[in-house]
Amino acid sequence: MKDPILVVGGAGYIGSHMVKMLAQAGHRVVVLDNLCTGFADAARYGTLVEGDLADSALLDRLFGEQHFAAVLHFAALSQVGESMQIPARYYRNNVANTLNLLDAMDRHGVRSFLFSSTAAIFGEPEYTPIDEAHPTRPINPYGRSKRMVEEMLGDLGRSQGLRAVCLRYFNAAGADPEGELGERHDPESHLIPLVLQAASGRRPQIAVFGSDYDTPDGTCIRDYIHVWDLCSAHLLALEHLLDGGASLALNLGNGLGFSVQEVIDTARRVTGKDIPVRAEARRPGDPAILVADSQQARSTLGWQPQYAELDTIIAHAWAWEQQKGKCW
Repeated sequence: MKDPILVVGGAGYIGSHMVKMLAQAGHRVVVLDNLCTGFADAARYGTLVEGDLADSALLDRLFGEQHFAAVLHFAALSQVGESMQIPARYYRNNVANTLNLLDAMDRHGVRSFLFSSTAAIFGEPEYTPIDEAHPTRPINPYGRSKRMVEEMLGDLGRSQGLRAVCLRYFNAAGADPEGELGERHDPESHLIPLVLQAASGRRPQIAVFGSDYDTPDGTCIRDYIHVWDLCSAHLLALEHLLDGGASLALNLGNGLGFSVQEVIDTARRVTGKDIPVRAEARRPGDPAILVADSQQARSTLGWQPQYAELDTIIAHAWAWEQQKGKCW
């Protein structure tokens, strides 16, 4: 049998979808998750080990019990606002604990690593769409913690032979097309699930922060990528590494921008619900437009998003939201 894949953070939103896709592709999967933001039942397609990356003894035991073909790392804290308030927590979890994991991999001879990075490493955009050549000047501890890991991976590649693919997401959205998995953040901070909570009545309204940006309708424009498309890029990146491919850093997005108002209008159309809106002032640090240039991922990995239409992204998220209203 193939050596298993270790998915760290595989009980979370993106990680759980990845575990399902890996299992469907014929991989055996072990999930390591401390369940601080994940859910045990979401890791149903892998063998769940509950534990923390800070626990070196656990890591040595895990890596000693079986040889992993590769490690996929989704176990980061990701709230920008919280990172500004408690930066030490982000550096400890996102940087120090990742180094702990990489040290364990080195001790046990595992050399293939997929890292869940972020568009936050770029900071305020100098141009859009943002390609891989864009300067990396993160403006918050969350983004800085991710850039630090990318830099560590480069150094470890040169010194230890580690091969890593860093995938820089823009706005992950949507839910498992089969309806088994979806977003379960608490508290929720992402636009599409917040809009759908307003549609389902679990939230009284949706706040729109700023309507006077230099965009066609005055609201911010963002690049939303379906979570299943995101995972398909990871699967291709994993195959690249398992075939002996070199380290890469790639942007992942639709390459399409949708405004906040477009998201609300589309959600009204998809759900058939009136969605109350509350106008708020701009938030500091919100750029008018953030859109990815993902041509390198397409050309290098042969990646092609299947669910690029906003209607489809929202329809899948709405199916999940309706389940959440009944079950959680």
